[in-house]
Amino acid sequence: MMRLHKSSPKWIIYSTMGLEVGLSVVVGFLIGSWLDEWLDTRPWFLLVFGIAGIIAGYRSMFRMVKRIQSDAETEQEKNSSSSS
Repeated sequence: MMRLHKSSPKWIIYSTMGLEVGLSVVVGFLIGSWLDEWLDTRPWFLLVFGIAGIIAGYRSMFRMVKRIQSDAETEQEKNSSSSS
């Protein structure tokens, strides 16, 4: 897993979050659409994989937010212990 550093510009971190959510949703819908065409089951796989893509995207975003918070807390603890 990538560790986030203070020197990383925040816009890169946030754009990565947006890309992960967007790509997860798009990939889910594409896989579902392809399976529906292949198995002639419209719209069931599209719905299932679309919802799975949405869930995966938001789960990824949640994990990244938790990582950012953890890094911020670690940095804050370092700063408070070094100043004491």
